[in-house]
Amino acid sequence: MDHYRKLERMYLTSNMNTQLYETTQMTVADETATISMAIDSKYFHALGAIHGSVYFKLLDDAAFFAVNSIVKDAFVLTTSFNINITRPVSEGKITATGKLKFKSRNLFVAESTLVDEKGREIAFGTGNFAKSRIALTEEIGYK
Repeated sequence: MDHYRKLERMYLTSNMNTQLYETTQMTVADETATISMAIDSKYFHALGAIHGSVYFKLLDDAAFFAVNSIVKDAFVLTTSFNINITRPVSEGKITATGKLKFKSRNLFVAESTLVDEKGREIAFGTGNFAKSRIALTEEIGYK
């Protein structure tokens, strides 16, 4: 679907992702999104594993795009997001999968899980999202 490909391009060409996460891959489908990334030591904290901010970003982004997969006219906003980190990871590839769990006129709830390349869950999260007044346009990378 064209909407999904536009969301993927918007994500992959954003400044944050081109500067920090250049090995990222993404797929958006109906009510789901998957983001994969190769681990690099530049994301490590002092103990030699990925910093929690990377876990948070991937989980939030996967949940966000699962929601935006069904909102076709506007950008959605994260209003809250909670994560639980269950194990450290320092090598290989990690994959976040977001799924829409609830939708109403003004509120969306999505969950996401983060797994290592062996399929072991390393973190999970749940977030609330709201439709913004910002239209999905080429000016914000939706093309």
